[in-house]
Amino acid sequence: MNILITGGAGYIGSTLTPMLLAQGHYVRVLDALLFGGHSLLGVWGDPAFEFQRGDVRDNTAVRTALDGMDAVVHLAAIVGDPACSRRPELARETNLNASLSLLDECRRRRVGALVFASTCSNYGRMGNGASFVDEQSPLAPVSLYAETKVLFEQALLDLSADEFICATPLRFATVYGVSPRMRFDLTVNEFTRDMILQGRLTIFGEQFWRPYIHVRDAARAIMMVLSSDPAKVRRQVFNVGCSDQNFQKRQIAEMVRERVGCGTVEYVHRNEDPRDYRVNFEKISTQLGFRTTRHVEFGIREVADLIRSQVMPSLDDPTLRN
Repeated sequence: MNILITGGAGYIGSTLTPMLLAQGHYVRVLDALLFGGHSLLGVWGDPAFEFQRGDVRDNTAVRTALDGMDAVVHLAAIVGDPACSRRPELARETNLNASLSLLDECRRRRVGALVFASTCSNYGRMGNGASFVDEQSPLAPVSLYAETKVLFEQALLDLSADEFICATPLRFATVYGVSPRMRFDLTVNEFTRDMILQGRLTIFGEQFWRPYIHVRDAARAIMMVLSSDPAKVRRQVFNVGCSDQNFQKRQIAEMVRERVGCGTVEYVHRNEDPRDYRVNFEKISTQLGFRTTRHVEFGIREVADLIRSQVMPSLDDPTLRN
């Protein structure tokens, strides 16, 4: 297929791009390069790769990027609660308005598939630490980031059954692991870095639950949806992760301390974080046969090895955080 990846220079996109190229697809990346483009250097010489610098809010850039494309993987967004809170208007314009415009253009051009990167943050606070939420559970977004994701999800799910485009929202667990566009503002990556560099962690709200997924497994899920029978994924939302990879913050911190082999952890109990959810991932496993291949302990070792190797000259570079 000819596949457009919006935000393809980002954390997931720069992992996904070489994987799609290895499968024989033609990949075009549209990215505004807010955090630089070094993550794409590894695929730059591939004749099946094309890069277009542009903002997903720019309709002209989007129309050009869609020329000749069979499918779209929509990753471009202002990602995370802090970034959206800091620039709320930009977040609404990018995450919702631009996404709706992209959808309209995809429909006009009869693009075959649109895979949308959503988030398990849409579930908000589940209210019971002993229970799991699934795709049928009520959504209760408690941040602007999640609100924009929920609204665009709904636009995809509201498409009529006879629409040409096969639209699929994927609610990703919290991602971790090494990527060509590395991030150290994600829980597992951040805890590992801080334990190695500072010898200690201070954890706020250690009791809250989150699910976790390795960045390569997140990319694999997108590839699986793209290659699936449209009847199985059309207007279907899937949680993406593994049910046994739900952890409390304190559990992640203890795994980091054990794998790193040194350091101390201080817990500061707080109740104000409204995001607290354990997620069931049976649907994507049962309906598509998706299984994760990596676990949090693997990710901790991987990130620790990267840090200790000193391959990255500065771990405080602002491009390593969203």
